[in-house]
Amino acid sequence: MAGADADDALLVLTAMLLTPARFPSVLGDDYVAACAALALEPYEEGYGLVLGQDGEGARWTVVVDDVSLVAVAIAAWDCGMAHDLSPDERSVVCALPGWPLALTVAAPGVPAPHDPETDGLGPAPLAPPDPESWGPAQRRLGADEIAERWALWREQIDDAVFVRPDGERRGEAAEGTGSDGAGSENSGGPGSGSGDEPGRGSTVGGGGAEPGAPAAGRHPGVRRALSEAVAYTRTPPPPGRIRSVFASADTRTLRVDGPGWSMVARTDDIALILLDEEPGAVLPVGRGPALPGLLEALDALAPHPV
Repeated sequence: MAGADADDALLVLTAMLLTPARFPSVLGDDYVAACAALALEPYEEGYGLVLGQDGEGARWTVVVDDVSLVAVAIAAWDCGMAHDLSPDERSVVCALPGWPLALTVAAPGVPAPHDPETDGLGPAPLAPPDPESWGPAQRRLGADEIAERWALWREQIDDAVFVRPDGERRGEAAEGTGSDGAGSENSGGPGSGSGDEPGRGSTVGGGGAEPGAPAAGRHPGVRRALSEAVAYTRTPPPPGRIRSVFASADTRTLRVDGPGWSMVARTDDIALILLDEEPGAVLPVGRGPALPGLLEALDALAPHPV
């Protein structure tokens, strides 16, 4: 196991998939970029990431090529079932110091989690992004949070404040839902996962963003994001730029990323956009005549794992 003592058993704390359909957004805008962040080849089959501690308490991220083994463990844990995840040595690709995400759990009976001593050899330890700053990683994590808690965030969006692309504000909620513009003067950032009610004094990813940060109807970043999303339907982007997960019998939740922007959308509803240049702000895009077709086309490009 490169980078760690093969005789030192890993005390597994959690695991995640690194595949074109599902990967930690903190690592990059797409699957290829996420693999590059870990110096891995972007094989179509993907990898499993196993996070844990060694006997000294040091943090390690073990990369394995047995994706099914990790997927079964994650599925069991999601159902509240106990499941022992013990990758075979032959499936281990490498062991990387550190964790890419912050964990709130620790292994019992060993020292507190810390980065291993590598004496300057090998890669620098992985580390989660700074929650007090704002950048691409925090933007993607914020979009992930919205996708996971869509109903809570959606109810904070007042359809009456959608505006047309020319910047003219719609006066009634019924008209607002038909707008294909973007922007809301009441668009606050989502919470940081602490349980705060969305839009009530919390922001995406910290960074000092003000709740309720204004979003102009003709915001160039929103227009750029929508334009690039449309371009994806003509020239498919790298794997993982578009991800689709089950929401209900007839609905999918979309996560779409691009340079400097992230989109979260329900195929039967509106879209919400986060931008690098707007720390903590969530910019809504009304459904209008064009958005449904765009979301349908994006969903068709995304892998739909069974």
